[in-house]
Amino acid sequence: MGNSILNNFNLFNKKDNFYFEIKKLLKFTPNSIHYYKTAFTHRSLNLKDINGIAVNYERLEFLGDSILSSIISTYLFNQIPEASEGYLTKMRSKIVSRKHLNELGQELNLTQHLTCDLNIENYGENIEGNLFESLIGAIFLDKGYKYARKFIFQSVIIPHVDLKKLDGKIISYKTLIIEWCQKNKLKYCYETFEDSGNDSIKHFTSNLQISSFQLVKARSTSKKKAEEKVSQRAFYINQNQINI
Repeated sequence: MGNSILNNFNLFNKKDNFYFEIKKLLKFTPNSIHYYKTAFTHRSLNLKDINGIAVNYERLEFLGDSILSSIISTYLFNQIPEASEGYLTKMRSKIVSRKHLNELGQELNLTQHLTCDLNIENYGENIEGNLFESLIGAIFLDKGYKYARKFIFQSVIIPHVDLKKLDGKIISYKTLIIEWCQKNKLKYCYETFEDSGNDSIKHFTSNLQISSFQLVKARSTSKKKAEEKVSQRAFYINQNQINI
C-alpha cells in the first residue's frame, strides 16, 4: 500500500478514534491498524495505492469468507463426528448464510466504521455481511489464524450456534419449496414482475403456483426477496404436507 494512502488513513496514529473503536470491537489489541482501515473502506472512494491497486474491503472480504468457512468447517467436523459430508455442508451453509452474516454485521454495528462516498440507503443490502467477512480477513492478516478463530468463536459460535436448533433451521424457503416439488414430482412456477405502483422505491410481486395448490402472492423490494417471501408463505400454508 502506498505512502500517500497510508498517510491519508493516519495508519501510524494508534491513538485516533478508529483505533480505539476497533480495539473495543475486537476485544484485543490490533497490531497494524491499516488492515482494519482497508476493511472498512468502500470502493466508492476509488482509492488506489502507488501501484494503482484498488484499496477497499473487497479483497479482505474474499479472504475472510475463506477463513470463516474453514473455522466453521473445523468446528462442525469436531462437534459432529458421526455426520456425513452432505450434512456438514448443509449445517455450515446455515451458519455462514448471507442472511446470518448480515445479522451479525448489524449486531456489531459495523457500518458505523465504514468510510464511503454513498448515502446509507445505497450501501447495498449485504453490506453488513460483507464488512463482517472483511473484518475477519483483516484480523487474519494482522494477528493470524488464532485470533481470527477467537473472534469467530466469540462473535458467531458461542452466542449463535446451537446445533440442535440449527438442524431444523430453514435458510432458504425457495430452495426448500423447489426441492419438495422435485421430490414429489409437482409442477411449480414463479411469476415475478415489477410492481412499484405509487411507491418511490421499486417493488416486485411474485406469484407462486404449485400444481393444484392455492396460488400464493408476495411483494418486496427485489425479485429475490419477493420470491423468498412468497416461498415462505407457501411453506406455512402447506407445511403439514411438506417434509423438511
